[in-house]
Amino acid sequence: MATFPLIEKFQRAGQGHVFSFFDQLSTDGQQALLAEAAEIDLDELARLTRTLLVKNASVSVDLEGLAPSPYVSLPEQGGDAAAWAKAKAEGEAALRAGRVAAFTVAGGQGTRLGCAGPKGTFPVTPVKQKPLFQVFAEKLRAAGTRYGRPLHWFIMTSHANHEATGEFFNEHNFFGLDHTHVHFLRQGRMPAVDFSGKILLEAPGHIAMSPDGHGGSLRALDRAGVLDLLKSEGIDIISYFQVDNPLVRCIDPAFLGWHLRQGSEMSSKMVPKSYPEEKVGLFCLQHDRPVVIEYSDLPMIRQRELDPATGRLRFLAGNVAIHVLDREFVRRMARSTSSGQASGETRLPFHRADKKIPTIDAGGRPVQPAAPNGAKFEMFVFDALPFAKNPVVIETSRADDFSPVKNAEGADSPQTCRDDQLRQFARWLRAAGAVVETEAGGRPRCALEISPLFGYDEDTFVQAWKKLSPLPAVTDGLYLE
Repeated sequence: MATFPLIEKFQRAGQGHVFSFFDQLSTDGQQALLAEAAEIDLDELARLTRTLLVKNASVSVDLEGLAPSPYVSLPEQGGDAAAWAKAKAEGEAALRAGRVAAFTVAGGQGTRLGCAGPKGTFPVTPVKQKPLFQVFAEKLRAAGTRYGRPLHWFIMTSHANHEATGEFFNEHNFFGLDHTHVHFLRQGRMPAVDFSGKILLEAPGHIAMSPDGHGGSLRALDRAGVLDLLKSEGIDIISYFQVDNPLVRCIDPAFLGWHLRQGSEMSSKMVPKSYPEEKVGLFCLQHDRPVVIEYSDLPMIRQRELDPATGRLRFLAGNVAIHVLDREFVRRMARSTSSGQASGETRLPFHRADKKIPTIDAGGRPVQPAAPNGAKFEMFVFDALPFAKNPVVIETSRADDFSPVKNAEGADSPQTCRDDQLRQFARWLRAAGAVVETEAGGRPRCALEISPLFGYDEDTFVQAWKKLSPLPAVTDGLYLE
């Protein structure tokens, strides 16, 4: 076998088998394998083997001292309307000062939706069939125009969709955005290992690699130099959201304002759970520290507990993956995670997921396991919450902020998302004084679509609507841009 310092490093770490077939590979194949191996932090992998495989073979979640999380209620749910107005004003001031950037986690493919490309290319709007990326681009364009400061938009892709995502934006001329304000960065990867910690190969010249989870977005921002760019631009607030939710208010002044008013390093939105079995994580307190507990880790008897004072679910605050992050907090978490120098008390944790991982045997022949044969490691962004100063959780309306596209049919499908968009457009029209015929569930009887360039929330829509003369009829369907 050829001698390379990296190969020797893997041999010293007991992972030399990664290069068992190295001499059989072409020169390009050897370089590709070396590039994959260079992504791996062997010290980090050894730590994960010790803590998540050897010492923690039976993984369980500590629920001791768990209590429901406090949150800031919406005005219509009893919250302080004056405080919300002040928060919105403070958020708008931050936007006018150019302190805010948008960040979308967009590493997924649209396979489950029948889409061959990146999930962000999936058509989602009810009339024009605009893709998810276009919906967000128009919201950001509109916010930039409204506040007089074009926003930087950072999009985290994956190795699987990075090139296709960039090509999609080029083909559509960045949907009218200044291309110098749209930035693509790739998510990090972790090797899959067997239950003794040995790295698995998916082919003689390829390591079994998988994305490091949405929590990996924090160190991806640091590794890509994004945090330094933000600092140079005077941007200290990052608005985080995921690519599958076209209803999300990418730039929500009130949310930004609550983050600033509380002096928070990480703020989050919650929606009240619709029913006990709903599959969303829950904001909780544990020993006075905020945490998110996955629905699968909280016993159903606790998920069904009722608050005797309100009659509502006791554990109510559902996590919808919408956050605001302080730039230097992201840097601190990214460095503590990737450096391996921080103590376990301050490091963003990895989680272990046992999987059936396609691999090869000692002869290089493919193996399709019938049962889990190894583990993948990933991080969750919400695990940063316990380390944030003054974290705040605010309530948001599901109808205005959350309708993800995850499944081809049924709940959280393209159909339910289109229906939710139609209901939202109908509500905005009624708020502006228009007459809209709707079915019992609030879905309009005619086709409607409102581009974010016309109005990206109820307030901006009503203002734009009142400027129209004459007002258009709604009865036969309507598209506004």
